[in-house]
Order: sequence, then structure tokens, then C-alpha cells
Amino acid sequence: LQLFNETTQSQLELDRISFNAAISACEKGSNWEKALDYVNVMARSRLKWDTITLSATISACEKVGEWGKALRLLTMTMQCKLRPSMTTFCATISACEKSGNWERALRVFCEMARIEVEPDSVAFCSCISACEKHGEWEKALHLLNVMIRKQVELDTITFNATISACEKGGGRWEKALWLFGVMAQSGVELDAITFSAGISACEKGDEWEKALWLFALMGQIEVEPNTSIFSAIISACEKDGEWERALEVLRVMERMKMNLDAITFNAAISACAKGE
Repeated sequence: LQLFNETTQSQLELDRISFNAAISACEKGSNWEKALDYVNVMARSRLKWDTITLSATISACEKVGEWGKALRLLTMTMQCKLRPSMTTFCATISACEKSGNWERALRVFCEMARIEVEPDSVAFCSCISACEKHGEWEKALHLLNVMIRKQVELDTITFNATISACEKGGGRWEKALWLFGVMAQSGVELDAITFSAGISACEKGDEWEKALWLFALMGQIEVEPNTSIFSAIISACEKDGEWERALEVLRVMERMKMNLDAITFNAAISACAKGE
């Protein structure tokens, strides 16, 4: 970039390839403001942008969650009658996802279909993650079902985001458990995040038996539980006054030398009080 800036200052003629290389360097360094400066310099120099120019700039904006800038650049891409690439769309969707703007993410996703760009697993996962942040479980499930129907590659991260959307959307434990079954059928690995989201969904839905069932399943497939999982199980037991179960889980935590915090203890104490 220093060499590029020196060349610019010396008034030597620079071509689009040089600018694209500089913008790509900005993208790698998450320097979105400098990337936009170069885009503006190109416009003043009457150098035409290409897909690489705008895609790299969008990626620079995506890394810092500048979704507004990313959307404007995507609009500019189409106004210039350039066909946005899959990478361009994914970066724009990811920028919206990082800022929690799920509606914008879905609009960009729909735009892909309009110009017949087939979304890949990254585009789907970014949209599902955007929906997950706001508990939009129905939209997350719809996107996952589209992935299954289109035979797009499924992974643990995508399922985890969908299960988490069900948990945040009011403890949709039935849907969460259904997704566990789909993961098993698809041969997708279940990890601690999967179980944490599933158990939390059961806890919110007052389904302590289902929470304990998932906890037992963790032991069967040798997934190591974390403190948040134990806390969610104890909280599920506490809601129904299942104090004996809550104390059993607390003892397991002690045997495993897990960190016991005030929230966990208070939930166990509350279970004992309700069970009297």
C-alpha cells in the first residue's frame, strides 16, 4: 500500500489492476475506509470498476460489520450492470448478519434468486445466523428446509444456529429436538454448542425430562458438557421443583470439578424450596 500511495502521489498513471490490488490489500487488513477512498479515486480518474473492485471493497466492509456501505456497494455493482459473484453476495449478507440486521440479510438473499445466483452453504448459514440473533426461528427453519431440499451441504454450525433460533424464539423445544434427529440422519456431528442450545430450549419450554435426556445423550456420544449446560439442566429441574434431580446434576458438576457459580447454586436451592 505504501508503494501504491507513493505512485499515486507521483502522478504516474495507474490502471484498474493496480487499484484492485490495493483494494484487496485493504480488504485483507479490514481497512474499509481506505478501500472506499480508492473506489472514489477510480471514479474521479474515470477508471471503470469491475466485479473484483466492488467485491473486495464489500468484503472489507463486511469484516467490520459496515452493512450499510456493503449494501450500497452491492447496489452500485448492479447499477454498473456487473453481475455480483457468490462471494459478493455472501460478504454482503455476512455484513448484515454481523450487525443483527436479519431483514436486510434476507432481502439480499432473495436478490440472489432474482438474478439466478444459486446460494451456497455460506450464504444460507449467514442468513440463518442473522435470524438466530433475533429468535426468528420460523425463518431459520424455512432456510434450513430449503437447504435440505436443494441438497446444499449441511454442517454443525448451520444446525447450531437453527437450534439456537428455536431456543431464543421462546423455547421451541419440539423443533429443537426434531433438528437433533435430522442431524443424526444427515451424519452431522453434534457438539457442546448443539446440546447447549437444545437443553436451553427444553429449559425454556419447562421440559426438564427432555433436558435430562439430552444430557444423557451427551454422555453416550462422549461430548464434554460445560457450565452453561449444567446450569440450564438445573434451571429446568428447578422450574418443576425436581430438587433431587437438581442435586444429582450438582453432584456431577462437583465430581467433574466444574466451576460452580452463584446462578447454578441459586437454581439448585430454588429447586429444593419448590420441592418441599
